[in-house]
Amino acid sequence: MFATPAYAQAAGGAAGAFTSFVPLILIFAIMYFLLIRPQQKKVKVHQKMVEALRRGDQVVTAGGLIGKVSKVKDDGEIEVELSEGVKVRVVRSTIAQVLNKTEPAAS
Repeated sequence: MFATPAYAQAAGGAAGAFTSFVPLILIFAIMYFLLIRPQQKKVKVHQKMVEALRRGDQVVTAGGLIGKVSKVKDDGEIEVELSEGVKVRVVRSTIAQVLNKTEPAAS
């Protein structure tokens, strides 16, 4: 008489374990599609924008400075001219936005 409730609890153990993980799987899927995936796309777009920088582009830095690219260096830096005669070295990844793109030279 006392063994019957124990058998009843053990019978649903395997199905109960799976159903307890379903909400966790759903939460992860929602987080992936709402947060992780859009952030990865944004990072890729930013990397392409930074790689496509050329001399003459007007840019905005992360600090809010607006200037024109005067020199593109290979070591992750660019030289930005803020005003006539004022040039600063800026890390490429801190470029927030490109305002005006220059057209490539015709060959």
